[in-house]
Amino acid sequence: MNSHAMPAAERKVRVDLGDRSYDILIGPGLIAAAGEEIAARLKGRRMAVITDENVAPRYLEPLMASLKARDIDAVSLVLPAGEKTKSFEHLIPVCETVLGARIERNDAVIALGGGVIGDLTGFAAGIVRRGSRFIQIPTSLLAQVDSSVGGKTGINSPHGKNLIGVFHQPDLVLADTDVLDTLSEREFRAGYAEVAKYGLIDKPDFFAWLEKNWQAVFAGGAARIEAIAVSCQAKADVVAADERENGLRALLNLGHTFGHALEAATEYDSARLVHGEGVAIGMVLAHQFSTRMNLASADDATRVEAHLKAVGLPTRMSEIPGTLPPAERLMDAIAQDKKVKGGKLTFILTKGVGQSFVADDVPASEVLSFLREKHPQ
Repeated sequence: MNSHAMPAAERKVRVDLGDRSYDILIGPGLIAAAGEEIAARLKGRRMAVITDENVAPRYLEPLMASLKARDIDAVSLVLPAGEKTKSFEHLIPVCETVLGARIERNDAVIALGGGVIGDLTGFAAGIVRRGSRFIQIPTSLLAQVDSSVGGKTGINSPHGKNLIGVFHQPDLVLADTDVLDTLSEREFRAGYAEVAKYGLIDKPDFFAWLEKNWQAVFAGGAARIEAIAVSCQAKADVVAADERENGLRALLNLGHTFGHALEAATEYDSARLVHGEGVAIGMVLAHQFSTRMNLASADDATRVEAHLKAVGLPTRMSEIPGTLPPAERLMDAIAQDKKVKGGKLTFILTKGVGQSFVADDVPASEVLSFLREKHPQ
């Protein structure tokens, strides 16, 4: 066994995009091994590490030490934590840090953090020098199974979430499963919503496995690594087939059209709602709306809600603290969502658990009436 061989518990998922293909490594101890993994793949010896105030105290020093051990010279920038960091205000210092580090063609920008840091840093990497190499080291479950994979980057606008951004694929994703032990239960649950989503899209067997094994996934170890690997493989397959979301990739937005509207309605206040919680409520709403449209059985919506509730996720709008705007305002947010083509509403609906599909001509009147029913004023 050579020194570069992966530990037995580690899994590798390949995202197949021709000459832009890359590996997702999943397993324990990967932050300590980051310098070795990066040096094996990139010739560059200069890096800029972008992280946030929550992650930096735990993981910045071990990462910098790992890079230094491989003669990689790195600078770092620590940003405030939270969804509000995905803004033009914080994009500027990230770009300036990358430029100040004199990142060249074979060097890289590293995102060390959750989805917010990954999205913001990826966007900066995509636009600085018209595209710099980029490495994701996701530190939340949500980022490990979703936002770190596939090259969607961006920031938010007062008009809505992720409306400003570019597609910019990473060169490597290092998903260190040890870091998940330090997440709050709420953060882990929020990430789990995205794991369940892959089952609900087109993997009914995986969803059934999660119903039986979710406690083991939460506990850590082999079940957790398995759930992350299956999720990453599911996303990798979709991204390889439809990198720029012209069709199939839209399925990954199951629950997100409703979820993003709820996030906008709470003004991205993480005390009230975090992304994965919005997705959980959104996935239940998508199944209930599919039932209303006579596409799926009410039993499926009940089953989805029961599982998400069992793991401790919110499943109804009434569970969001504070007052939500009226249904009409939620509709405005849905109409602003980027999944609208030619004025028609595009939703991911379902014919049952694991049978999701893209519906791109959903009548706005039906959605509004459904929202009024689920969110009485």
